[in-house]
Amino acid sequence: MLTASSNWIACQIGAREHYAIPRALHQQRKLAHLITDAWVLPQSSLNLLPKHRLAKLRERYHADLAQASVHAFSSSLIRFELAQRLQKKTGWELIIARNDWFQQQSLQFLDRISHQFRFPPTLFAYSYAALELFRYAKTKGWHTVLGQIDPGPLEEKLVLEEHVKYPNYQSTWQQAPSKYWNNWQQECSLADRILVNSDWSRQLLQDAGISAHKIEIVPLIYTPPDAAKHWVRTYPTSFSQERPLRVLFLGQVILRKGMAAVLKAVEDLEGYPIEFWVVGSQQINISPKLQTHPQIRWIGQISRSQTANYYQNTDVFLFPSLSDGFGLTQLEAQAWQLPIIASRCCGEVAMDGCNGLVLSEVSGEAIAQSLQFCLEHPDQLRLFSQNSITGNCFNLPQLANQLQSIFLG
Repeated sequence: MLTASSNWIACQIGAREHYAIPRALHQQRKLAHLITDAWVLPQSSLNLLPKHRLAKLRERYHADLAQASVHAFSSSLIRFELAQRLQKKTGWELIIARNDWFQQQSLQFLDRISHQFRFPPTLFAYSYAALELFRYAKTKGWHTVLGQIDPGPLEEKLVLEEHVKYPNYQSTWQQAPSKYWNNWQQECSLADRILVNSDWSRQLLQDAGISAHKIEIVPLIYTPPDAAKHWVRTYPTSFSQERPLRVLFLGQVILRKGMAAVLKAVEDLEGYPIEFWVVGSQQINISPKLQTHPQIRWIGQISRSQTANYYQNTDVFLFPSLSDGFGLTQLEAQAWQLPIIASRCCGEVAMDGCNGLVLSEVSGEAIAQSLQFCLEHPDQLRLFSQNSITGNCFNLPQLANQLQSIFLG
């Protein structure tokens, strides 16, 4: 029988936020169980496969949770994904099927462990894969906490407007079906508390009709790798064609991430000693001129373990998102003392004139102006780097304290 102290059950698909919520709970002995889709132990035979095969699946593990009660459906997940591929499911159909599959698997496990609790536990689950879990929890009298992974339907509205504005960037992006948002509204209704990662998300959720008293802002946390703690960043006295300003964009190459504005900035800065490193899967149609542009390095999608190399070898991190729940890559960049140029539509990591620059708007002109400033003031970049947030904020103990106090206010 579990005690009152071990009273949280965390459910999540994937390694979202590096398992921050369950790690914080486990650190404080509050985690009863982590339920996840896949968990690959270091001794697993999957780790014997060539590195390029199942690379993302092999990253479904965290040493901080080695002693935690983790229940996963790894074998079932592989069968499920193969079946979906055979059925040629893609897009929203696949996303919804995966969320439904995970909930059905989790419900079976919850039913087996529900008798363990002497006191009502708190069930934590992420948005869009929580409805059936919350319905079950409410039949048992459990508390429910929803982790909102994005700013919701109003974010989709912003993205739709961007696609209408830039029809030349054809993509496979589609609006979510109405069922998706109807289910989300029910999740919010069943949630006792809703965790968002930024004031931007809070604002958009409230504008969508979610009760303000349910919403708690819990910034993302990030634990820097040991190598980053000893990293020393250097800048040249001036940038040149031989040593250009290297700008890192790391994320999906989509309109929501501000890619239309980035590519407009590239055109505005043609001929300047500035090089754009674009790291991420390309999901919009890019013209041949830009595909072969001498100032852009199209690197493509990489695994999580490869990101450090790009943070180390660039000079400034560009995060011009139209809307993001937070933007964990901002904290990753800061861990490597990489200054940030960010929009206002995400987690507030960049402090204008302190550790980077905040864009007045997401536009090619605003990005170009910020990069010209960096180009002309490498000494300022050096100061931005020295002012990086490298772990004093957004840490596990802080997150654990916020989670523990969630029902006390």
